Amino acid sequence: MSYGNDEHFKQLPLGFECHNNMGLDDFMVSKCNKEAFDTLNAWPAWVTNGLFIYGPQGCGKSHLAHLFVDKVRKTSAAKIKVSIISAEQVNSRNVKRLADENQIIVVENVYPKHNDEALFHLFNIFNENGRYMLWTSEKPSNHLHFILPDLQTRLNMLPSIAISEPDDVMLKMLIVKLFNDRQMIIGEDILNYIMNNTRRSFAYVRDLVEEIDEISLAYQSSVNYGIVKKAIEHLNNQNMTTLDLFEDY
Repeated sequence: MSYGNDEHFKQLPLGFECHNNMGLDDFMVSKCNKEAFDTLNAWPAWVTNGLFIYGPQGCGKSHLAHLFVDKVRKTSAAKIKVSIISAEQVNSRNVKRLADENQIIVVENVYPKHNDEALFHLFNIFNENGRYMLWTSEKPSNHLHFILPDLQTRLNMLPSIAISEPDDVMLKMLIVKLFNDRQMIIGEDILNYIMNNTRRSFAYVRDLVEEIDEISLAYQSSVNYGIVKKAIEHLNNQNMTTLDLFEDY
């Protein structure tokens, strides 16, 4: 399909909000994330008071963190204060407050360039008091190589669970969900075409659906093979010469 250079179709897409729902019914479970899901869902019957979950960008770590917090709040007889915080926000000025204000803590996106000493102290406070904590990262703890060896040692103590890149079952569910989140419906033929031509990567599929949405809005067209092909070409070449999204396809 080709629209040529008709300026009528060269419109900038409007910035419609994409709803990323974090409820239990919105979390998709398959082989690649089942162990992480089951373990978090088993709380408080953990073998230790901490857990380390790692996996690639976009694999659902934040979604799992929110599900964990929801379960804590809904199943605890007493009101338990639990918070989710990004590792980069933990510092020497707020670590004591975080410990004082929370009985359970979730620390997301742990990375070596963050404040190692503050994270180390936060870990120790929760660990010494037997308080539950969940840590997440894109890499396993023993591959993070912190400047502070003691933080490395502490995180290595925690049971560690990996979330892998999507298998075919997850890939199909993920594509459908991402389109549904944008209130877009695609046919089985387009779904199969995307599955056969996409990378097995949570982040790539997320970016691909976003790209397809933008191009279809720009052309004021429903999703078709040409738009999907254009989106794939653009993503595959985005680190090279920038493609003209409105050229013939």
